[in-house]
Amino acid sequence: MDFDRAMRHPVFMPRLVRHRPLPNPFHREAFMAKSIISVKDLTKTYGNGFQALKGVSLDIEEGEILALLGPNGAGKTTLISIICGIVNPSGGTVLAGGHDVVRDFRETRAIIGLVPQELTTDQFETVWNTVSFSRGVHGRSPDPAYIEKVLRDLSLWDKKDFMLRQLSGGMKRRVLIAKALSHEPRVLFLDEPTAGVDVNLRKDMWQVVSRLRREGVTIILTTHYIEEAEEIADRVGVIDGGKLLLVEDKVTLMKKLGKKQLILELVEPLENLPEALSGHALHIENKGSQLVYDYDGDDQASRIAPLLQAVSAAGIAFRDVSTRQSSLEDIFVSLIGERA
Repeated sequence: MDFDRAMRHPVFMPRLVRHRPLPNPFHREAFMAKSIISVKDLTKTYGNGFQALKGVSLDIEEGEILALLGPNGAGKTTLISIICGIVNPSGGTVLAGGHDVVRDFRETRAIIGLVPQELTTDQFETVWNTVSFSRGVHGRSPDPAYIEKVLRDLSLWDKKDFMLRQLSGGMKRRVLIAKALSHEPRVLFLDEPTAGVDVNLRKDMWQVVSRLRREGVTIILTTHYIEEAEEIADRVGVIDGGKLLLVEDKVTLMKKLGKKQLILELVEPLENLPEALSGHALHIENKGSQLVYDYDGDDQASRIAPLLQAVSAAGIAFRDVSTRQSSLEDIFVSLIGERA
C-alpha cells in the first residue's frame, strides 16, 4: 500500500509538530541517554494464521545505528511496518519518542522516516513535487533549501524536474530515500535500501547515513549485505521465525561469538598430527597443507608462541603464518544454523 496516498485522507493529515532541539551531534554519547523506540512483547498474526512476530521486545537507543539481520520471512519487514504505523500489531506495544504508534499515530509518523523495499511512487509526478509533497504529508512546513540539499546529497538535483516514470530503477530508489528524509526524521528505517541497486547508489546511501548519524538521527536498517552491517552498525539484531534471537553490541558480539584461527602453511603436507602436538588443539586442513589452531580470546592467544615453538621442535617446517577472524556473516549463519 502506498503510504503517501493513504495519508492524503483528511483523517490522517498530521498537524505541525515542533521538535525539541537535538544535542551536540559530534558526541554520540549525548544520544544514548534513552530509548527512542521501545518495543514490548510485540506479536503479529495475519488472517491466514501465520505468526510473523512472536513476543518481540527491543529497545533502540537514540543516535545509534542498528542492523537487523534475518533470512527472508524472518519478520524484519513486519516489525518495521508496525513501528512505522503501516501494520497494526496483534499484541504488545510500541513507543516512538514516548508516543504509542497506534494511539498517537500522527506524532510518531512525524519523527519517523521509512525507505521501503517496494518502489511505490507516483509515476507521473516530478521528483521535486513528490519529495516536497512527502514533507508536507508529515506535517512539516515548506523548506525548498532543505529539499534541494537532500536531492543534491542523493545526486538527484539534475533530475528534479523529471517525472518518475522517466527514471531508472536506481534513480527511483534514490527518490524513495529522498522522500524518507524530506521531513527531517529523528528515526530512519531502511528496509533493504541497497538491494538490487548500483554500486554508486550504495556509496551515496552510506555517505548520507554517516552524515545523518553525525546529526543524531537514529537509523535502523535491514540488509542482505552483511558486510554493510559489519561496517556501519553499532549494534546487531538477529531475527528468525518471528523471534528476536539476540541484540548485541557489534564489537561485543564479534568477541563473544567470533572465532579466531592461526593458520600455518606447511612446506610439506602432513598426513597425521605428531603425538608431541596432541595437546595443542591443532588440526590438519586443506589436504595436509595447513595446520590450524582455533582460539576464542586473549587468554588462548597467549599460547601461540609456545605452540609455534612446539611445531618447530616436532620438525614441522612452515613457510607462512596468517590469522583469520570470523565475520559477522559467519556468526549470522551459525546462529540461524543452530536454530534450524
